[in-house]
Amino acid sequence: MAPSSSDLKPNGVVGNRSTAKNETTSPEKTDTILTFGKFKLRGKTDDLPQEWWFASTAIPLLAATIGPLANVLSIAALVSKWRVKLPDNGQLPGGLDALGINIPDPEWEIILNAISLGCGFFGNFCLLLNFTQRIRYIVALPATIISWYFATGILIAITVAMNQYVPPARPGETYSQGFWHAIIAAILYLIGSMILMVNMLGYFLGHYPQHFELDDDQRTLILQTMMFFFWLAGGAAVFSKLCDISYADALYFCDVTVLTVGFGDVVANTNTSRGLVFPYSVIGIIFLGLMINSIRKFASGMSKDNVIKKHTLNERARTFSRSVTSEKELRDRLGLPPKRESTEFYRQPRLSSNLEPVRRTSLDQYGHFDVQGRNITFKERKSKAPAQGGGRGGAGRNHKPKPPLSRDAKMRQRAAGKEPHVKRANRREKLIMLKEEKDRFNAMRDIQAHTNRFKQYYALAWSVFAFGILWCVGALGFMYAERRIQNLSYFDALYFCYVSLLTIGYGDFSPRSNAGKPLFIVWSLVAVPTMTILVSDMGNTVVSAINRGTFTLADWTVMPKEGVWHDFVLKHPKLEGWLERRAKKLEAKKRVEEGFRVQNPDEEEGSTGNNVEEDIVKKPTLEKLAEEAPTVTEHDLARKLAIAIKRTANDLRLETPKKYSYEEWVEFTRLIRFSNTKRPEDVDEEEEEEGLIEWDWIGEDSPMLADVSESEWILDRLCESLNRYTRKQARDTKRHHLEHDQAFTIHSPEHLQLTSESSRKRQALHHDHHIDTYPAHPGPRSPGAYGHGRRNSQGYYDGAALKTPVLSRGPSGDEVVRIRREKGEGSVDGGEGSSGGSGITAVVSREEGKKTEKN
Repeated sequence: MAPSSSDLKPNGVVGNRSTAKNETTSPEKTDTILTFGKFKLRGKTDDLPQEWWFASTAIPLLAATIGPLANVLSIAALVSKWRVKLPDNGQLPGGLDALGINIPDPEWEIILNAISLGCGFFGNFCLLLNFTQRIRYIVALPATIISWYFATGILIAITVAMNQYVPPARPGETYSQGFWHAIIAAILYLIGSMILMVNMLGYFLGHYPQHFELDDDQRTLILQTMMFFFWLAGGAAVFSKLCDISYADALYFCDVTVLTVGFGDVVANTNTSRGLVFPYSVIGIIFLGLMINSIRKFASGMSKDNVIKKHTLNERARTFSRSVTSEKELRDRLGLPPKRESTEFYRQPRLSSNLEPVRRTSLDQYGHFDVQGRNITFKERKSKAPAQGGGRGGAGRNHKPKPPLSRDAKMRQRAAGKEPHVKRANRREKLIMLKEEKDRFNAMRDIQAHTNRFKQYYALAWSVFAFGILWCVGALGFMYAERRIQNLSYFDALYFCYVSLLTIGYGDFSPRSNAGKPLFIVWSLVAVPTMTILVSDMGNTVVSAINRGTFTLADWTVMPKEGVWHDFVLKHPKLEGWLERRAKKLEAKKRVEEGFRVQNPDEEEGSTGNNVEEDIVKKPTLEKLAEEAPTVTEHDLARKLAIAIKRTANDLRLETPKKYSYEEWVEFTRLIRFSNTKRPEDVDEEEEEEGLIEWDWIGEDSPMLADVSESEWILDRLCESLNRYTRKQARDTKRHHLEHDQAFTIHSPEHLQLTSESSRKRQALHHDHHIDTYPAHPGPRSPGAYGHGRRNSQGYYDGAALKTPVLSRGPSGDEVVRIRREKGEGSVDGGEGSSGGSGITAVVSREEGKKTEKN
């Protein structure tokens, strides 16, 4: 089928226009997706899932850091001469690179270098406009990539041309720091362009929309990075003028000053420059600290969203798959036969050495169960039963030969995990017994603790890895860069890099070559912040472990802690079990030595204290208390709900997010669920409308897996419960008014006669016992509110004078109802007034009214 004219693009490519639709979003937020074969160009905003998180978030920030650094190095390459003439024809010790005399550069080199710098600035400016969304992503990003490629190409062309047409005459001449600055700047421009192409490829493949998804912290990092490099480049220009040194040396001096390395090879040699060091170094160190803090926050947040959260979900799924709640489920997981109820299945009890009967469980015949806390490890016992014939307890059952399976059946069996080697692997796996709700809660707390440790050591591992790479690779670079002047060995280079990383700066080794100083600027700006982050990560892991070890040693030695032995035994179940068995043996041996005690017939049975079971009061578990109907009223729970909301709101102000105990969660759960009056089958529908009501601690809907803190999650649920409670009260009030109006509507005089007799009996009872009755809904306080008619003999207003059908109250709290009747009807017994009036007055009690309505 030929494509229509609307699908033909100017370049001849057939395109397919599809729209991303989402019922939950408004039409304004739905953008068009253009499809060109495998390429899917998404709009600016959509609700489709985003993938390639490193390409979509980390690469733009990395490019925003590389761009300004490349611009600073390009400035140094432009303002510096690329060749120098060495004294003593380059012979040491007089022929040092720092003593070289500049050689003028060709005019074409300066022009091309300036064009390269302009392309670099333009690419960086387009990237900044892309971050602020001033220019469309599809326009700004290609502009940045092309500009940086142009800058790279121009710098590479200049270096090749200089080396081909006007190379330095060695050994009396060599390249200056400006030349090596240009080489490093070209490399940085190339790296930035290539990684931005990866980001653009992810957009073309439809992994994320056409904009950089950056939060405030990431935008702050970009701003701080630009400000730091601006401060570095501006300070180099000022110190170059004040100290009468080259711009390249001034840039090296500013770098060493801000990073607090301080080799001492380049120093401020005038009073003005020395006075300027005070504010410059302090402000530069502040910029550096802010930038390092933002880098650490960005790395931590990126790992939390993409690595730590995934690890938590995997741990939860692994725990959920290993959890069992009953013996039946345990047998199913281990592939054991179901439990038999017959007595033949159990072996006869045997007697131990201490004459106590030991009854084996039904699972002991299949292997050994190693139980440590909630963890259960099953070690299968190799059966020695014959292939045929029976055995006691079913251990030697006859196994009928199984029919051969087809290939498809074998594949299905393998997929279902029912193969023998899969079952044996499952039996070797550690299972977790989670019988009670608290066990599931504690299991999720263990997952959180394990995830927290993983997060700390994961960050530490990456910091150590980055530190090792920068240390070893940097040492290799300085060894080759300083070979002519210092002839450093690899060990010397390692020593120099280590001293620089720790910002010690002894000064015995420092960069002295024209290639070593530019390399040190770039290397130190990456390595020193990495070292700072490593020290911070070590503070959360290694230093904390050392502190815990120190406190533990003090608890056992110089400052003994009460109960330290008891806690140690509880942490080691095997040792606790051995001590309990030893205590029982010693107690049994002591009883045997003392002999059996004969009970005195005069003593009452149970007075010896042996009948302990009757004295034990079985207390309900915490789970049952949470599930039982509350003994307090709804109004009491509503008052507690308000207090709980205030408490959790205060917990949100804490610096460290609070984690609540199981008992506190039980109370919160009761306050969340008490306002839910719907049937269980309607809970899912209500959760979609009003939030979560039911959850599983180790399930996918666990509150501990939420992206917010526990206090914030609980506060949201409590507010939803309060909202349900207020709506329920409004519905109850409305229903009460409807029932009230229906209950006191009387349709016949016979009903009125019955209610009048009941009213007289209640009045007599009231006068006999002198009880003051107060109505639930009192009427108006002023007598005139009932009308201006006269009172009858019983003290009630005459019905003919009533002007409104609203109920009024008598002295006993009974309602006074106005009843209309047709003409010709007689007067009603028990009611007084004229028979020819348009209405009569009757006393109707609430209970009689309800009975009448039912009848």
